[in-house]
Amino acid sequence: MELIEPISFESAITKFVSDLRSQKRSSATITAYTGDLTQAQKYLADKKITQATTVQTLHLQEFLDHLSTKGYSAKSVSRKINSLKTFFKFLKIRDLNTFDPARDLVHPKYDSAKPRVLSTGEYKSIRESARLDIRMSAIIEILLQTGIRISELANIRLEDVTKNELIVLPLENNPRRVVPLHKCVMSSIQNFLSIRPQTADNHLFVTKTGKPLLIRNIRTSLDRYFQLAGVKSAKVNDLRNTFLAHQLAAGLDPEYLSKIVGHKRLTSTYKYLEGAPLSTSTSTKLIEL
Repeated sequence: MELIEPISFESAITKFVSDLRSQKRSSATITAYTGDLTQAQKYLADKKITQATTVQTLHLQEFLDHLSTKGYSAKSVSRKINSLKTFFKFLKIRDLNTFDPARDLVHPKYDSAKPRVLSTGEYKSIRESARLDIRMSAIIEILLQTGIRISELANIRLEDVTKNELIVLPLENNPRRVVPLHKCVMSSIQNFLSIRPQTADNHLFVTKTGKPLLIRNIRTSLDRYFQLAGVKSAKVNDLRNTFLAHQLAAGLDPEYLSKIVGHKRLTSTYKYLEGAPLSTSTSTKLIEL
């Protein structure tokens, strides 16, 4: 059997991150993976385990047990298990390790919270709170009326917006898709375009200096308007949840909706049916929120 050259945990992380970048994974995804793996690497280094090729399943389980004793939630531990599994699977596939020590790690059980869905009054308050901020008004309108992800919003180019459709580019293994746009969304986009800085960059949303608007800056601005609207503990993804739930409640065909929002499994869409006062009709036309 061919021997595998030893590789340090740090070097292995560098190779893994480089591979993520080549796949065009988002900066948020790369940051999450890097944080999880670096945390494991530092824990194991304290135990004198510095080579990725010498890591055993027992070592990883001890790391996870350590996190639990430090108060990490089962959901957080589960995410770190996903990171470890993806990382060590990558090493084995690339022949950087002979076996996968993370393969047999078991996810802890935890209750998955139901998606938060904003009421009509709540999302109208959010919309009103940003009324004088033309750029943020457009951002809120797009997120609320299309259900796209914040990473997809930050990735929108000028040419992706047509008269009544938004082309959502492939991102993080999500396929290209086309989302219908209501007049209110187009109106908010046109309002922003009228004050958008002149720049060679073709991203739709840019800063005052013409640079692409970063996800973290979009998130920070949205959080501020959630607070101004008095909608407590609201998160960016609640706008996507709200789009899904209200469209289903209005009778939109779940299979059609799953394609609109980029769900890989129809079951991901069906979970929004719980408790929704469904219409008896099945439509393929989006309602305007």
